[in-house]
Amino acid sequence: MSGSGMGGEAGARSARSRALAVLRVRSRALAFALLPAAVAVVLLVADVQGRIDGSGWDAARWAVTGAAAVVLLAAAAVTAVIVRARPALSPTVELAESSAPDLYRLVRDLADRLDVPAPSAIALTPDCDSWLEDRTHPAHSVRARLGQGPSGIPGVRRRTDAAPVLVIGSPFLWWMRVGELRAILAPVVAGTGPSAQPDIASARRFVRGLDAAVAVTSGPGAGRGARLVLGFVGPVARLLLRGCRAHAAEMERGVAAAASERAQTVDYGLRIVAQEQVGLAYAGWDRLLTRVALPAWRMGRWPSRLDAGVVSALTELSRRDRLAEGFASRLGERPACDLLEEPGAADEAASLLAARLFHGGPAEPGPDWSPVDWQHYPEEVVDRKWRAEAARLHRVLDGMGTRPGAEPVEAAAPTLARVLDHLAGQDGEVLAAAIAAAVAVEEAAGPPLPSADVWGDSVPLFPLQPPRTGRELLADHVTAMVCCAAVDTAGAAPGLDWLDGPSLLVDGERKGDLGSRVRALLEEGDVEPLRRWLVGVGVRAEKPVRLV
Repeated sequence: MSGSGMGGEAGARSARSRALAVLRVRSRALAFALLPAAVAVVLLVADVQGRIDGSGWDAARWAVTGAAAVVLLAAAAVTAVIVRARPALSPTVELAESSAPDLYRLVRDLADRLDVPAPSAIALTPDCDSWLEDRTHPAHSVRARLGQGPSGIPGVRRRTDAAPVLVIGSPFLWWMRVGELRAILAPVVAGTGPSAQPDIASARRFVRGLDAAVAVTSGPGAGRGARLVLGFVGPVARLLLRGCRAHAAEMERGVAAAASERAQTVDYGLRIVAQEQVGLAYAGWDRLLTRVALPAWRMGRWPSRLDAGVVSALTELSRRDRLAEGFASRLGERPACDLLEEPGAADEAASLLAARLFHGGPAEPGPDWSPVDWQHYPEEVVDRKWRAEAARLHRVLDGMGTRPGAEPVEAAAPTLARVLDHLAGQDGEVLAAAIAAAVAVEEAAGPPLPSADVWGDSVPLFPLQPPRTGRELLADHVTAMVCCAAVDTAGAAPGLDWLDGPSLLVDGERKGDLGSRVRALLEEGDVEPLRRWLVGVGVRAEKPVRLV
C-alpha cells in the first residue's frame, strides 16, 4: 500500500514538474513579447527625468517604442488566436444522468473510493477505448452552443472549472460485466485527481490552445486580411508547441503513472482479468465494422444495433476459437449495459455515430440513409448487395462487347455461365479494370460528403479500409454472381456471419469454401474447382438470375 502511494506521489510530482516546464515556455514567450515595451518604458522615464539627452537617444527611444508597439500587437494577435481557437473535441454520444443513473452512481462511487473528483459527465464513443476529456472551453459547453450562459443570459460564455468528461467505449458496456467495467474504468477515473492540480490543468489548456491555433492557421476559408494574420500566428504557435511538446508528453506519462498507481487500490485483481476482455472486444468490434457494417454502409443502410452485434460476434468467436473458450460463460452475469435506462436508444445513437466517423454517413437518418436491424440484414443488405454487384458485372460485360460509337447490341442473358466462360477464356485484368472504373463512376455520382463546417467536430477521420483494388472488386462481383445463382436455382439463402459478414447458406449451413474456388479462377484461370463446387451445391449456371 505504501509502495503504491509512493509510486503515485512520484508520478504526480513528475507530472507537476513537467507542467511547470510547459508553463515556463509560456512565461518566456510572454517575457520576450514584453521586453521591447519594458526597454521603451525605461527610455521614456529616463528622458522625462533628464537622465538622457541628444538626438541619438531620441531616435533610439522612438525606434524602440515603435518596435514595442509592433511586438505587442503581434503578441496580442497570437494570444487572441490561441484563446479563441476551439480545441478538438471527440465526437461522442452524450449520456444525461437521467438516462444512466446507475452508471453515474457507479462512477461516483468509484471516484469516492479513489478519493478523486468525479467526472462532470459521461459520454459514449463507438470505439474500444476510454479516456477523460476536458470540455471546459466555452465553445464546448452545451449552453455556449445554444447561446446561453449558466445564468440563462443569452450570449454569456465563460470557461468553467468543471471536472473532465468520462468518455467510455460503447462496446465495453455491452460486452463487459458490471464488475469488469468498474475495474477497467478505475485508472481512467483516477486521472481526475491530477487533472484538478492547477499547474497541470493550466499547462494542458496552453498546449490544447496551441494545437487548436495550429489547426486554425492551417485551415482554409479565411479572408485575405485574416490569412496575413494567421500566416504570422501559425509559425509562432508551432514554435511554442515544439518548445513544450516533450515536456507535455512527459507530463501526461506522469499523470498516467499516478492514476495507475492510485487505481491499484480498487479491483486490481479483477482488472488484470478484464484486460483480456478489452483485447477480445477490440478484435470483435473491428471484425464487426469491417465485415458486417461496412457492406451495409456502402448500400446506404446503417445497422442500428452495432453494440448488441459485437456480443454476438464475440460469442461466435468464443465458440470457434479455443483461446476464447470460457469467455462466453460470463454472459450469465449482469452486463454493464443494464446500467443504462434505454440501452437500445444509446446503441442506436452510437451506431449512427460509428457510421458517420468510419464511413462518412449523414448525421441523421433519411430516405437514402435508413437503419436496418439484424433480423432483416440478410434480405435487405446481403441479397441486395449480391444482386447489385451481379447487375454491375453484367453491365460491364455488355459494354466490353460494344465498340465506342457503335449501336448498342441486345444484352445477353445474365447467367453465371456467361461470366465463367468469359473468365476461363481470357485474362481477367481487363474486366477487373472495367469494374473498378464503373464503381468509381458510381461513387463519384453519389451525394458528396458534407464540408467541414457541416461536420463540425465529427469529421470522418478513421476510414476502415483502403480503397479496394480492381482484382478485389472483381472477386467480390464474381462471388456475388455465384451466390445469386445459388439462391435462384439451388434454394440457397443469404445469411449473416458475425465474423465474416455476408454469407451463403445452403441447407441452413454456411458455405465458407467458395472464396478459394473464386480465387483459383481469377488468379490461375482454373475454373474446374468452381464448377465442381457448383455441381455439389446444385447450381444451374445456365439459368438467368434475377438482378436489381
